[in-house]
Amino acid sequence: MYEQETAGMIVRVAPQFLPEESRPEDGRFVWAYTIEIENRRPDAVQLMSRFWRITDENGATQEVRGDGVIGLQPVIEPGQSFRYTSAAPLAAPSGMMMGAYSMQRTANGEAFDVKVPLFALDSPHVSRLAN
Repeated sequence: MYEQETAGMIVRVAPQFLPEESRPEDGRFVWAYTIEIENRRPDAVQLMSRFWRITDENGATQEVRGDGVIGLQPVIEPGQSFRYTSAAPLAAPSGMMMGAYSMQRTANGEAFDVKVPLFALDSPHVSRLAN
C-alpha cells in the first residue's frame, strides 16, 4: 500500500498484477490499482480531473489526463472516503505510476491539486525493476 497526504486529503494506492488480463508472450502486462481518497479537511471537495504519468521499465512514458475518474466527479464530504479501481496496461513487465487529482472546494470553487504517490507496477515476469 502506498500513501500520501496533500492539503488534508490522503490518497492510498494498492496495485495488483492481473495475470488473467496479461499476455506476456505478446508484450502485454496489466495491473489493477485501487485508490482510496480520504477527506480530512473541514470542507467538502469535488474531484474534477486526473493526471497520470506511467513509465515502464524501458523508460517509455505515457501521460493520461481526463475529467474525473471512472466516469465520475465525486464529491467527498469531510471525514468520508471515495474508493475506485481502474487498470493500466504496459508493454513491459514492470513500471511505475504517479499522478495528481484536481480538486475543487464545493463551498467556493477554490481549486487545488492532490498528489498521488509514486507506486510500483511489478509483475512476476520482471526482467529488471524500474524503481
